[in-house]
Amino acid sequence: MGAEWTKSDWRAKPRVQMPDYPDATAVKGVEARLAAYPPLVFAGEARKLRRALADAAEGRAFVLQGGDCAESFAEFTADNIRDTFKVMLQMAVVLTFGAKVPVVKIGRMAGQFAKPRSAPTEVLDGVELPSYRGDIINDFAFTAEARVPDPARMLQAYTQAAASLNLLRAFSQGGYADITRVHSWTLDSTAGQQGYEQYHKLANRISDALEFMQAAGVNAETADTLHRVDFYTSHEALLLEYEEALCRIDSTTGLPVAGSGHLLWIGDRTRQPDGAHVEFLRGVQNPIGLKCGPSLTESDLLRLVERLNPKNEPGRLTLITRFGAGAVGEHLPRLVRAIEREGAKVLWVCDPMHGNTIKSASGYKTRPFDRVLREVREFFAVHEAEGTIPGGVHFEMTGQDVTECTGGVRAVTDENLADRYHTACDPRLNATQSLELAFLVAEALDQRRQAARRAAV
Repeated sequence: MGAEWTKSDWRAKPRVQMPDYPDATAVKGVEARLAAYPPLVFAGEARKLRRALADAAEGRAFVLQGGDCAESFAEFTADNIRDTFKVMLQMAVVLTFGAKVPVVKIGRMAGQFAKPRSAPTEVLDGVELPSYRGDIINDFAFTAEARVPDPARMLQAYTQAAASLNLLRAFSQGGYADITRVHSWTLDSTAGQQGYEQYHKLANRISDALEFMQAAGVNAETADTLHRVDFYTSHEALLLEYEEALCRIDSTTGLPVAGSGHLLWIGDRTRQPDGAHVEFLRGVQNPIGLKCGPSLTESDLLRLVERLNPKNEPGRLTLITRFGAGAVGEHLPRLVRAIEREGAKVLWVCDPMHGNTIKSASGYKTRPFDRVLREVREFFAVHEAEGTIPGGVHFEMTGQDVTECTGGVRAVTDENLADRYHTACDPRLNATQSLELAFLVAEALDQRRQAARRAAV
């Protein structure tokens, strides 16, 4: 892989948020098995995503990234994958109509198994145990045995990811994603629903556009892009033993590629410029995401940009901001201005979930829908003021009918949280909240597009 970087160089760097396995020999055995397995994704797919992300950075596309906070072994079913994929397709059609540009669809799927934690241990009923770090590392059950890191769980994660990708590829390329079918789901979701009147009107406008295209001879039979979609996977590259084992050399370019997912990101807790996670991801050719929270300084951001994208290549680096509603105006402008001064080519994406987590009166971790929407609107407002491009949104969501985030038209209240609170880590938007948010973001995109058109006249 060249003298400047090898895939194991991260082992000599400071590591955080990673487990200390009790049996080093067992870890090496699992890594050897994974290294012999086929990659989960392929270099050509990652290159195609980079081109799409480069378009989004220039305003010629818009990114929708969404999926589970942390994928579960216990809840792994074809129906759950299908339902999340279905909602993302619906959201993408609505966003495409609002933005009038292609929507790049990226799932937090087929690899989002590890989670950073705010503390190494947790206490329940006076008992202190190591924190749950995601199913790829240990088990959610609150017992001493379950919380011991087990390297064999990496093999189960690989198997589940491979099966998930197989199903996602079938759904995206086999006709399930036909735009008329997807839009019919949206019409059904909004028709006759109290509070959804304005969304149903927009859905009817999309129907009119599709009918016009049909009349003009543009349909799934004549335009393949209406019949199938490109769908990519992403996850936080937290467990570097797993990532290194699945790193491969691209036979076309001779360069290293992470074979675990199309886009990998570095979390807000693991973005140390001289740390292990930055060291590993700087060497792979995949598009890379970087979470940017309130503690990120302009100087550290520029150091990270130089480390992760030294050639300033379009589509290589996505900056995913997560500040919290009410704090975007304080932090985003200073980071945007630093990037603009350097002339760095980045894509800006808003994660309005992680900065808006609160504890409800009933004791559940939740995220108020209004705060999520407010952060998205603040993100758009800052980019409007700075003359830069808001390139996408990043949601923790599910196609299941959960009650984890409060608010929305079908208002989930604090009292409802206990009804269907299924997440093992962070609260997710449910299917109706996700679609509602897509309609509201589409309105903002449409207003931005119309304002730009007026300014150009």
